[in-house]
Amino acid sequence: MTAPALDLADVQGPVTFGYRDLPAARVVLLRAADGAAARTWLATLAGEVTNATANPTGTAVNVALTAAGLTALGLPAGALAMFSDEFRSGMTESHRRLMLGDVDESAPERWAWGGPGAPPVHALLLLYAADAAGLADLVDRQSAAWRRHGLDEVLSVASVDLGGKEHFGFHDGVSQPVVEGLPKVGRPDDTVKAGEFLLGYPNEYGLYTGRPLLDAAADPGRLLPSDPAGSGRPDLGRNGTYLVLRQIAQDVPGFWAFCERTAGAAGDAARTRLAARMVGRWPSGAPLELAPDADDPALADENDFRYAAAADAAGLRCPIGAHVRRANPRDSLDPRPGSDASVALTRRHRIIRRGRAYGAPDGPGERGLLFMCVCANISRQFEFIQHTWVNNPKFAGLYDDADPLIANHQPYGGTFTVQGLPVRRRFEGLPRFVTTRGGAYFFLPGLRGLRYLAGAAGGTNPGNTSSPVGS
Repeated sequence: MTAPALDLADVQGPVTFGYRDLPAARVVLLRAADGAAARTWLATLAGEVTNATANPTGTAVNVALTAAGLTALGLPAGALAMFSDEFRSGMTESHRRLMLGDVDESAPERWAWGGPGAPPVHALLLLYAADAAGLADLVDRQSAAWRRHGLDEVLSVASVDLGGKEHFGFHDGVSQPVVEGLPKVGRPDDTVKAGEFLLGYPNEYGLYTGRPLLDAAADPGRLLPSDPAGSGRPDLGRNGTYLVLRQIAQDVPGFWAFCERTAGAAGDAARTRLAARMVGRWPSGAPLELAPDADDPALADENDFRYAAAADAAGLRCPIGAHVRRANPRDSLDPRPGSDASVALTRRHRIIRRGRAYGAPDGPGERGLLFMCVCANISRQFEFIQHTWVNNPKFAGLYDDADPLIANHQPYGGTFTVQGLPVRRRFEGLPRFVTTRGGAYFFLPGLRGLRYLAGAAGGTNPGNTSSPVGS
């Protein structure tokens, strides 16, 4: 089947680009005090939003909205009800915080933003530039605009450029899916149907993910694209997606102290080897699957490999519980490990990561990751990965092994097992190396949807009482 043409001019840039030429960035969370003024701000901003047609080299601006933000803009309850349940109910519900591992020191009550009792977040503004001076100018211009329209800043965090690494010291951003229909050609294992990342396109099941389809009367100006499934109804979701944002503090000294303490007298080489086994890649990015015994910087960006098909079903090269093997199991899970059927299962749970590091790499201040990802189905993609693969102590037949790098390790999951011959090694008592500091689910609308929302309760009223379709 021929892949459907993507309307990239109507898609926001983070779906297709990581903005590699724009290393300076700032994440801004905003609250709207007045819906009418916020709509005016959004209408003005819409003309500046960066689309997905070309990778920018100067600056980029993107915007996303929470469910509370859509309500503040005037979107009627009937239309809001057609967005996914996890988007509407949010990240901090009691069952969801358990599923995501947001307990103890990561409990939402302790978050800096996004938790219960914290100021509501309505909009996420993503600002990017080629250098610090360009970013400062962009922030000045944008902040003047949002203040002029009565929006309040809830949080503003600048990213830090670590040269392609994250704070633990490992090359980051290597394994990303390729969206089918884009000019970029990826290997078949990593090429994923557009509907996994964009609403209004067929997903890996050959279906359209549920999205807000409005009554024709709700879009008299015909701003929105029509439902591609043929109902003829205006599709508020088409060319949009969901964006997950989580601020995650990293305990870098604690991570390396654990590796050093566990390695003991064996020294730095053993410390680095243990850290690499916990991650699944060496600090350069070379995968253990292809370089099991020593780091090989020549393989830093190598991503063309499988696990079971390469006779590593037992995890003798890359441990079964390693972070990257859990986050992207490739061909290692049922049904039929080592087969295309296993790869097909994994493709149904892929996400596109767009995170940035924050905080100085040296010194006493907090440092961590502004984790961002885009996906069309928060439950089946982001939440599934977090719950079923990352936080699961029984992942792939393990006994008490949650993700050694990013999971909560108490009361269960505090073991890291390194498979081996003649015997395995088990490292117990892993502390938690990351702490959630805030988080929220956002809708990243298409450009036409953005303009529609800017008129949500003004001259055009997108009222709707219909139900979502698809799955």
